[in-house]
Amino acid sequence: MEKLALKYEGKAKKVYETDEKDYFWVAYKDDATAFNGEKKGQIADKGEVNNQLSALFFAEIEKAGIPTHFVRLLGQRDMLVRRLEMVPLEVVVRNIVAGSLSKRLGVEEGFVLSQPVVELYYKDDALGDPMVNESHVAAMGWAKLEVAREIQTWGLKINEILRNILVKAGIDLIDFKLEFGISNGQLFLGDEISPDTCRYWDIKTREKLDKDRFRRDLGQVEEAYQEVFRRVKEVLASV
Repeated sequence: MEKLALKYEGKAKKVYETDEKDYFWVAYKDDATAFNGEKKGQIADKGEVNNQLSALFFAEIEKAGIPTHFVRLLGQRDMLVRRLEMVPLEVVVRNIVAGSLSKRLGVEEGFVLSQPVVELYYKDDALGDPMVNESHVAAMGWAKLEVAREIQTWGLKINEILRNILVKAGIDLIDFKLEFGISNGQLFLGDEISPDTCRYWDIKTREKLDKDRFRRDLGQVEEAYQEVFRRVKEVLASV
């Protein structure tokens, strides 16, 4: 597999064309941003952690019958993925109140929801990725209604898969973001599953083990990312 021209550079990854038109070469970066790019920095070895942790999670999700764009690792911070036409929606699944939901509902962080909450957001950085519903999706033509419903159903199933892994690692899955895309008419999970896109709290200490440590200047950011990777790797190696 040969890496060709840079196709796109985002906040956390660089995406390259390859000599096979149906696949992209993704390189994960150590760059960190928050608050729609207003805060910027670096998290040492973040790219390596996010790349390899995502690969572990993608493999488990595939085993459960949900197709992902992940093909194989190409190095410590690089992976080969299927080329997708991305659905312009983010699916957020919440198990415990934190972040924007706490502010929106006036509920203290840490409140355990009686059931997972699924939210849809329209992907548009200039608009701040506004929250939308199925009526918006259908009216604006962002995706077919059945696709919007399927990605929400998949979000709940992925939530179960991840929680089952993480609880064995002593970690609560607070909430997380997913992105999806289509290839040859088939829906796939895309993007990444990492401390950048999920909130993880230590079950016993309630210590944050995710990007909130960077957002809120809590320190020990690198250590938190590494700790999540280490625990998940140990759990999956013992299965």
